[in-house]
Amino acid sequence: MGKDRIIMGVETSCDETAVAIIKNGKEILSNVVASQIDSHKRFGGVVPEIASRHHVEQVTVVFEEALKQAGVSYEEIDGIAVTEGPGLVGALLIGVNAAKAIAFAHNIPLVGVHHIAGHIYANRLVADLKFPLLTLVVSGGHTELVVMKEHGHFEVIGETRDDAVGEAYDKVARTLNLPYPGGPHIDRLAYEGEDTLSLPRAWLEEDSYDFSFSGLKSAVINTVHNAEQRGEQIRPQDLAASFQASVIDVLVTKTIKAAKAFGVKQLLLAGGVAANKGLRAAIEVAVQELEEVELVIPPLSLCTDNAAMIGAAGSVFFEKGQRADLALNGNPGLDLTIHN
Repeated sequence: MGKDRIIMGVETSCDETAVAIIKNGKEILSNVVASQIDSHKRFGGVVPEIASRHHVEQVTVVFEEALKQAGVSYEEIDGIAVTEGPGLVGALLIGVNAAKAIAFAHNIPLVGVHHIAGHIYANRLVADLKFPLLTLVVSGGHTELVVMKEHGHFEVIGETRDDAVGEAYDKVARTLNLPYPGGPHIDRLAYEGEDTLSLPRAWLEEDSYDFSFSGLKSAVINTVHNAEQRGEQIRPQDLAASFQASVIDVLVTKTIKAAKAFGVKQLLLAGGVAANKGLRAAIEVAVQELEEVELVIPPLSLCTDNAAMIGAAGSVFFEKGQRADLALNGNPGLDLTIHN
């Protein structure tokens, strides 16, 4: 048995200031998250300048709390893994520069991590990964199907052509006058309603694994406006159920099709929308038609943005010998295949 590998993860890509300590890539020693939801609720979405200011206020406290909960010191940290992109550039810069300062002060190696790679590797904190695998990434900014044939190698086979699924949820929630973030509220309402409205499904080309939710979002808005003009009432529960049914139908159908085509051993869910109860239930049923494919879904605490996932991904890249220097910068348009 060799020495335990201790990696610190740092995540500030949007509106969570998070630091975690991960042992051997799989064990969470601490996972501290300072959320800003209450600050952004009144604006109906994340305000980048406010997010950045909150990161500045919280980042030092979160670092100290993560070390305290884990019972480790900087001298015991083997590497610091930090989200370098994608995300809000101002928010990214806070985490990147804090990580660089600590790495420089304590002579600790630095590793840059793609935010979506982190979401995918959140699954490694609950199960060993088996290759080849397929991940359905669903979040506020991303909707992607990613194939992995080995650790650290990502092939994006499908992505959204317009709105990400989480973005569509938030916009539909705003139409229904529901608070931000809208996803959990739509999910809750959907369970109280019925799929009674005929809303579109964007299948795109027959051989495409891409997604499109802009038309669905517009259809929901038009349905509401048309009903208002006629003086009719649409039950919010039924609208939520119909919208969610359309989203889940497309997500699950394309995911199962891709899993069959690529002969994967494992199917993973990742991202904030992976916390959606309707999606989790539907994919659990659908995966049963796949022979010998294991479904892995992280717990709710590891679906939304956190630093444990960055530490888990960073542990893999660290072992592969990847290092960043002090020129590391926030990159809001970072390509997932950077690690390949």
